[in-house]
Amino acid sequence: MKSTQKYVAEFIGTLVLVTVGCGTAMLVGCDAANGSGYLLTALAFGLSIVAMAYCVGNISGCHINPAVSLGVLMTGGMSVSEFVGYVIAQLLGGLGGAILLAAIFGLGGVTDMTGGFGSNGLAGVNGSAVAGILVEVVLTFIFVMTILGVTSKKAAHGSFGGLVIGLSLTFVHILGIGLTGTSVNPARSIGPAILAAVNGNAAPLGSLWVFIVAPLIGAALAAVVYRYLEAE
Repeated sequence: MKSTQKYVAEFIGTLVLVTVGCGTAMLVGCDAANGSGYLLTALAFGLSIVAMAYCVGNISGCHINPAVSLGVLMTGGMSVSEFVGYVIAQLLGGLGGAILLAAIFGLGGVTDMTGGFGSNGLAGVNGSAVAGILVEVVLTFIFVMTILGVTSKKAAHGSFGGLVIGLSLTFVHILGIGLTGTSVNPARSIGPAILAAVNGNAAPLGSLWVFIVAPLIGAALAAVVYRYLEAE
């Protein structure tokens, strides 16, 4: 498979994830008084992964997340140059998804219930960057460990790998939405934060570094632990 095709697949997958996941959050809102909004948003992100896993998974592996790509890189599943290409494609896809949401919501006049294109924040942890980092590291660790296990050559998951991965993303969202909005994916966080700032809400940019650094730390820890567990 040519690298260009893999990069285009990663761009499309990340664009869909941000458009559907963040778009659902924008529509239904994510606050403690509206628990159904939590669940709908969690399902939107998880089902986006399921759809893309069976759509582009056979082309690029459907990482659509720099943290996942880092985990795959550290476990020997891709080269450094391929990793760089994947991350660039994912970041562009995340930005493209946010731009698409700006067009949809702007043209339709639909209210953004999140106030920031579904961007992540620290309001649920009382503005604590330390707590936010802890939440994102733990949730990303769980998510990436699941992916590494499901995609291992030793795994006996048949054709259900994409479903398992999508459900695991739903799983971590159910806890994380009320705390940080759940990133576990820098590309998912960067695009909406940029568009929110362009739209006059610069607040998400202030804590954006948390949602870049913490998922990468969580993914790196997952890769180290998984390599140890799988070693013979």
